[in-house]
Amino acid sequence: MSRQAPPYACLTPELILDAAGSCGLWPDGRLLALNSYENRVWQIGLEDAPPVVAKFYRPGRWSDAAILEEHQFVRELADAELPVVAALAFDGHTLLQHAGFRFALTPRRGGRAPELEATDQLQWLGRLIARIHLIGARAPFAQRGRLDRETMVQQPLRAVLASSLLPPSLQPNYRAAATRLDQAIAARMQALEPLRSLRLHGDCHPGNVLWTDAGPHFVDFDDARTGPAVQDLWMLANDEASMLALLEGYQQFRDFDHGELALIPALRAMRQMHYAGWIASRWHDPAFPAAFPFAAESRWWEQHVADLHELADELA
Repeated sequence: MSRQAPPYACLTPELILDAAGSCGLWPDGRLLALNSYENRVWQIGLEDAPPVVAKFYRPGRWSDAAILEEHQFVRELADAELPVVAALAFDGHTLLQHAGFRFALTPRRGGRAPELEATDQLQWLGRLIARIHLIGARAPFAQRGRLDRETMVQQPLRAVLASSLLPPSLQPNYRAAATRLDQAIAARMQALEPLRSLRLHGDCHPGNVLWTDAGPHFVDFDDARTGPAVQDLWMLANDEASMLALLEGYQQFRDFDHGELALIPALRAMRQMHYAGWIASRWHDPAFPAAFPFAAESRWWEQHVADLHELADELA
């Protein structure tokens, strides 16, 4: 098991309040931890203004340039009047530093989960995602990488094999299943080439869409990267009818290559591989054993190996 120091061991409530104070804000002492494992996210009450949300970035995950590229992309979207939450600037800077931590502050924007069975809401989401993609297609990311097999399959594979979470008896079976799945994903992606890529939200699942009486807004562009348009659609579609509703809205603003729908099984498989690798690579963070205790059980890994074989069969 990793002997890395816990990444947020020094992130105390006092430090969080001091970080906000270093930007000229006046915290009133109220702190609310928000649901996040990759980073640490807190709502901070202010004495003379509405609360703000502070995201403390996980050390070592993204370079400063990559974080700033995300901020700039979200600012582009906000300037185009898209419903996103952009980082606040202080003296012209959106990426802030305090006591060795990098962080950003945003306005607090609440909301409820979208109703993914409602055709009108799916069409609305489709229209907004198309508008995000119109801007995403204007220029490429230079720093944030791609949604590819190296990032989503091969790196997670190495993380799992390097972790003590995977029982030694399962290592050969896991390696064989993961390799077989990687080959199936590669074959599916090669069969669909050439694929158009653009700047994406990257992690557009229902938890990153908040709905208010004014409609939806998109949050957490922390996984923004380059990839195919369908990546921002498939996690919002529960079935074929849902996807049709999303695409009906999407195509009001932007053409969609329907060939990309054949990528969905590969993208689903990549996400499942990445999930296990993510847990394995973050296990030294005390938040992970507490939140994902099942990953320490042999039976979970046995099921994971079976799932990888099933996904490879589906792709084949």
